[in-house]
Amino acid sequence: MSIKVNNDLCIGCGTCEALCPAVFKMNAEGKAEVISQTDEACAKTAVESCPTQAIEVHPVK
Repeated sequence: MSIKVNNDLCIGCGTCEALCPAVFKMNAEGKAEVISQTDEACAKTAVESCPTQAIEVHPVK
């Protein structure tokens, strides 16, 4: 799986970090960044909760 955050879409609301602190953290620019690729289920919850649809989860081929 590959978890990515599109920083052009991210508004820094922090929902992803609140839901999945083991996967996301807010960086110095106030945007979300991925810190772990290990919790796909939690990342998918963050995808569904992101107000700007800035998070993508893709299977690795």
